[in-house]
Amino acid sequence: MTSRAIESRQSGKAALSPPANFNNLARIYCWLEWFTFGPFLSRCRSEFLSAINSQESALVIGDGDGRFTARLLKQNSHIAVDALDASDTMLKELTRRTAPHAGRIRTLHLDAREYNPPSRHYDLIVTHFFLDCLTTQEMARLASRLRGSVTEGALWVVSEFAVPKTRYGRLVARFLITGLYRTFGALTGLRVRQLPDHAAELAKCGFRLLQRRERLGGLLVSELWQAEK
Repeated sequence: MTSRAIESRQSGKAALSPPANFNNLARIYCWLEWFTFGPFLSRCRSEFLSAINSQESALVIGDGDGRFTARLLKQNSHIAVDALDASDTMLKELTRRTAPHAGRIRTLHLDAREYNPPSRHYDLIVTHFFLDCLTTQEMARLASRLRGSVTEGALWVVSEFAVPKTRYGRLVARFLITGLYRTFGALTGLRVRQLPDHAAELAKCGFRLLQRRERLGGLLVSELWQAEK
């Protein structure tokens, strides 16, 4: 093995697959979402909006076309947001939606798996239907890296798909999630095929679950986590 290969492997870059390409879905994402799940994904995103109205510095990862970010900026007049996405077209849609608050938002066209955040900077992290694009190993690395970027008591808001441990989960939810992975794999090149255990990795990195709410029989979950002091 060459020294260059060793350095690449040690840096972790060799293990990263190309990020999914959502560019072609940016302008139809809202309609695609409504066609598949109606208003339920939007309701998951807004579940804890009232609990995050005092934060001042947020990192929002993978918000897609920016509907949640626009609501957050409108609700919280003193928050500044770093919006991170690997899709430049999605970021353009987000920028358009958040135009009235342009002075409080910064867009970062990056793969979240490679983002090196500033230390002790954010008091809020938001990941809505993004963690399902990661493997459990990638989720572990991301959670560890972001733990060092948050202030004491910082909040992490998560919206995700889940497979409940019920008959419905085994017979329906698992089938639906498998179908979603295959569909988005074909449309975007996403290589992940199963949900990461994000809850276990967040707990390992020092985040504590404060609240958890379910929709559609547990297929969709909204969670509020806090960095332990």
